[in-house]
Amino acid sequence: MRPAEFFLDDEIPAPYGDSRRRVDVDLLTRIRTGQLDGFEGIEVAVPLAILIHDELEKYGTSGGQEMSEQEMRQAILALRAVTERLATASPEIPFREFGSFRSWWLRNDAYNSWQARRNLLHGLFDPLHDQLALLEQRSLLAILADPISSHKRTGWPAIDTEISELRRHFQNARTAQDYRSIGLDCVAVLAALSAQVYDPALHLRDGEPEPPVANTKQRLERYVEDAMPGSDNAALRKLARAAIEFALQVKQQLPDASGGGHRGGRCDPPRQPPPTTRRSAVNDLRAVEVT
Repeated sequence: MRPAEFFLDDEIPAPYGDSRRRVDVDLLTRIRTGQLDGFEGIEVAVPLAILIHDELEKYGTSGGQEMSEQEMRQAILALRAVTERLATASPEIPFREFGSFRSWWLRNDAYNSWQARRNLLHGLFDPLHDQLALLEQRSLLAILADPISSHKRTGWPAIDTEISELRRHFQNARTAQDYRSIGLDCVAVLAALSAQVYDPALHLRDGEPEPPVANTKQRLERYVEDAMPGSDNAALRKLARAAIEFALQVKQQLPDASGGGHRGGRCDPPRQPPPTTRRSAVNDLRAVEVT
């Protein structure tokens, strides 16, 4: 489950002529009462914690939050309920909605400082994110390989969400169509990474247009150039570029929607995955998590 799935498709008017998505309050109620079918508790808790954290951070910094006061109140109540059912040491969230969140940050010396508010939220939510990531990993441990990295999450919510979905889909994959969907999940991870690390203010050169998020090669390579400058990092840049090239090569080999692969403009017929598919997917998943 992704944070976006807590919103309905329709939009409602907002001040100044804008519009915003409407939260699925019925879904939050079903989560709170334990009546949500088709999802395990951990599958709901991870994206819900990310959504609440993100919305509070937007409210406390640049604005642009999509939840209303009432919707945030319902979301916090749902998070408390689902973490209690998971027997997770849920943080004692010392506010109920945006207004009481503002009163809380003022009492904690975060007046006139966006970074201070971010720090308060990280101190509150990061332990929960780590606990939920550990629970999620344990729930998949019987099937999936351990990630090479010792970190349970990257700390980038959009990327952590896509990796969680990738791992969940891999756990449940049985057919050729299931494995094709895992490939699309890998593409989503790359796109999330491209959106996260590329900053036009830092990486855009004079006179060139900003590359779209889908142009992952250019965006990731520019990030590598700026993050690891100098001759001392030449070998590391080469290694990073090779990993990017390989990831994009695998991406280009993904089959089309009919299940066939693309070769010179024609599509091969659908094929069943070979016996080594799961082993190869484990290695691909390791590579994604290292990145």
